[in-house]
Amino acid sequence: MHKCKQLRGEIRVPGDKSISHRGIMLGSLARGKTCLHGFLSGADCLSSIECFRRLGIQIEREGEEVTIHGRGLYGLREACGLLDAGNSGTTTRLISGILAGQSFTTGITGDDSLRKRPMKRVIEPLGQMGADIRSADGFLPLTIRGGGLHGIDYISPVASAQVKSCILLAGLFAEGSTSVTEPAVSRNHTELMLKGFGADIRTDTKRHYSCIRPGSQLTGQDITVPGDISSAAYFLVAGLICQDSDILIRNVNTNPTRAGILSVIEAMGGNIDYIDRREVSGEEVCDINVRTSQLHGTVIEGDIIPTLIDELPVIAVMAAFADGETIIRDAAELKVKESDRIATVSENLRAMGCDIRPTDDGFVIEGGRPLHGALIHTYKDHRIAMSFAVASLAADGESELDDYACVDISYPGFFRDLSGLCGKS
Repeated sequence: MHKCKQLRGEIRVPGDKSISHRGIMLGSLARGKTCLHGFLSGADCLSSIECFRRLGIQIEREGEEVTIHGRGLYGLREACGLLDAGNSGTTTRLISGILAGQSFTTGITGDDSLRKRPMKRVIEPLGQMGADIRSADGFLPLTIRGGGLHGIDYISPVASAQVKSCILLAGLFAEGSTSVTEPAVSRNHTELMLKGFGADIRTDTKRHYSCIRPGSQLTGQDITVPGDISSAAYFLVAGLICQDSDILIRNVNTNPTRAGILSVIEAMGGNIDYIDRREVSGEEVCDINVRTSQLHGTVIEGDIIPTLIDELPVIAVMAAFADGETIIRDAAELKVKESDRIATVSENLRAMGCDIRPTDDGFVIEGGRPLHGALIHTYKDHRIAMSFAVASLAADGESELDDYACVDISYPGFFRDLSGLCGKS
């Protein structure tokens, strides 16, 4: 990949990954038909479809249109053999909460990367609810013997939508109410969607608190999935750091629990406009226009971190092209993603000539010096691959990724769309 003279045009990014996962899961637990429009056909979300098919749910997919024939809360059937979640941590952690409430035993595994990701964060609260879960010392594969759950009031040590969602989904099957309180806000797609499907759920955003009561049957819904801000993030940053660029990104989910990157862009002096703000299937959506900007460093820390955790690799790239120092802290969660993203971001930005210092919970980046092309080691991490594809567009010389295919996890058409904005086929 080479430096791009300019990025110009209009783009629609794929459907929101988090909402696509949750639509499959809640649609499977609901009575009747659920239709998802704009579904993300990335490998992770396809893993969710396959797992629920194995659990006896009829699911039809034609491109971005998915129809789920739900069988109700207790309509799942015991699978023959292990469920395979592929590379998807969301599939694994959320489905664990659902399976903990069933009347049968299920095994779950995943690929080499997923088997290295920590699962104690869901095993422990599910165990407190009465679930019987066996693991490989806190890692996959898991064996879940379902049934006999009781509600708990869980104080989560981390702000994690996956942990929160797992517990709330288990709470659908528990005796008594189940609540989760977090140290900071995490994405709230599960709560919004549970409410839309008819669950008895209450939230208090100021307290970072959610509570669900069992007993409500879920009813199939018609859901339009907005564009994923995590996918839009690469084009937002590319438009800011590449010369003479002007990009319009249509239909982006700007849910405040997900849109921390927009606040960071504004704090760094980015030229960004929001057009036609609206609500789609309970989510805040708008079109976003971004143009080349003179950026400056900032400090990114505290409660904003859970709202942009997946975007931090590309935010680090943006910081490398901004004048002055950027400090990212309180982001130790980066170490337990598809790769150790503190290490992988630091290694690759250094290879491109950036002055970056990794810390235990983030980075210190001295931006503003010209970057040059390099061989990028992706570690098969889709967000590392896409972040450094963007970096290569503003760096001198040629860069090469050691793995292009890993972007299929969340954005199969990424390189096609990026090339189109560069005016290339």
